[in-house]
Amino acid sequence: MTDYCLDASALVKRYADEPGSAWVRQITDPAAQHTILLAEITLAEVAAALAAKQRIPGGLTLEEWDRALSRFLQDCDEHFLLLPVDRGVIDQAVGLTQRYRLRGYDAVQLATALVTSEELTSHALPPLVFVASDDDLLTAAKVEGLSTENPLHHADLDARPPAVS
Repeated sequence: MTDYCLDASALVKRYADEPGSAWVRQITDPAAQHTILLAEITLAEVAAALAAKQRIPGGLTLEEWDRALSRFLQDCDEHFLLLPVDRGVIDQAVGLTQRYRLRGYDAVQLATALVTSEELTSHALPPLVFVASDDDLLTAAKVEGLSTENPLHHADLDARPPAVS
């Protein structure tokens, strides 16, 4: 059992088919018994990403979008652990933007993961694994000492039939 902290670029793959979706669905399936940690801002980020996928020609149908958004919000209530984004996290994110090439929300995602990982290790628990599909974000996370995973490195699983969850 692993603690995974997913940013929106990774988590959206659970709800919309993209390269890496099968792996994300595996690790986020409640039966896998992993702890899935999300910064609170992930709610807005994933909702926005799903809405954008519905607006593009050939993207999600209205029904697919509604089902994906409803499922995401239900998972947030029932299966995922939402991590608060407070002033300490924001201050750390500001510092991260000065050291790395990060967008604002990416810096907040990373700062949330760093604060949470520090809390875990201070209680002699294993550190979390930070999951994202953004190379700049993953590079910064590695330099900051986090273990990382990129769902795109597991895209070979996508050829298999998707698991229904």
